[in-house]
Amino acid sequence: MQPLDALVQEASELARGDDRPVTAAESEAARQLQICNACRYCEGYCAVFPAMARRLEFPRADLHYLANLCHNCGACLHACQYAPPHEFAVNVPQAMAQLRGQTYADFAWPPALGRLYRHHGLVLSLALAAALALFLMLGVLRQGSLWTTVAGGNFYAIFPHGLMVSLFAPVFGFALLALGLGVAKFWRQVSPADAALTSTPALADATGLALQLKYLDGGHGQGCNNDDDAWTLWRRRFHHLTFYGFMLCFAATSVATLYHYVWGWVAPYGWLSLPKMLGTLGGIGLLLGPAGLWRLNRRRDPRQGDPTQKAMDLGFIALLFGISASGLALALLKGTPALPLLLCLHLGAVMALFATMPYGKFAHGIFRGAALLKWAIEKRRPTSLTLGSD
Repeated sequence: MQPLDALVQEASELARGDDRPVTAAESEAARQLQICNACRYCEGYCAVFPAMARRLEFPRADLHYLANLCHNCGACLHACQYAPPHEFAVNVPQAMAQLRGQTYADFAWPPALGRLYRHHGLVLSLALAAALALFLMLGVLRQGSLWTTVAGGNFYAIFPHGLMVSLFAPVFGFALLALGLGVAKFWRQVSPADAALTSTPALADATGLALQLKYLDGGHGQGCNNDDDAWTLWRRRFHHLTFYGFMLCFAATSVATLYHYVWGWVAPYGWLSLPKMLGTLGGIGLLLGPAGLWRLNRRRDPRQGDPTQKAMDLGFIALLFGISASGLALALLKGTPALPLLLCLHLGAVMALFATMPYGKFAHGIFRGAALLKWAIEKRRPTSLTLGSD
């Protein structure tokens, strides 16, 4: 194997993919992947290692692709014979996490807002939610009281439907636009030749991998490593509760929108209505999932992942928990004088989530989905590596 200094120099050269200077995260990731490519002990752990084995060099585009393909399960760190304190200091989960953070900033739209990733944290998320809630509270106080019973628990009597649409639709629309343009730019860089090859089998495969969170099983089906070298499936389970809870809440909102605009059925809806049942189930999942992820995140081995991103992770988790807790409280207490206050708190948290979606932890799911699609396409192709002949 080459001396360590030579590996570092070669990795820096290979990481170049455009005219920008090679970053420390790119150089370090390329160095570690070259060592891994020579070893290949972890080839069965997740998609990163077979994807890595299809390459002899790691230009910038491939580094960003592999970083987002990594699910940070931690299995390779605990199996690696070159992990610290070895002089090679191979820590793939941490190197990939640091590079993912750079990816989100590099591909943010508009580009000037990419620096928000460096400042997006727990305090910022909670402060933004509180500020938006306070703004809504002041609006309510101008018209009445924050502590009063509303006939029929009708929150449209506090914030008319048209007003809520005018407040939330532009923010949500901008978030979708920013995320869409960012991931489109990412896709063009990491997979320029594959842009038109999103075949149905590959798309179905990538969707299945994403919905199952397949690569959070540690490669052996027994789960991730979290605070030590013991395997646990709880990280995968709490991710599932969070993701499907969010999707059920989104489905509840979508069905309610159809009720309102297509059939003219105006909220509030009864407990046995489809929007209420979907929202309740989703809210419970979105309460349990983030609570579990918060606990695991606080206990996680600092060698796994990027410690500088912990505040961003916790901020996202806190917002999701706040949305679900206030939403469930709103449903349970809508007939009490607490309705106006709870509604302001809930809408403030939702607005804060929408506003930070393109520049916070939410983006990791979008970029990871694109990387999984790239892998689903790539693995169906014959490898370009061939044995040379004299």
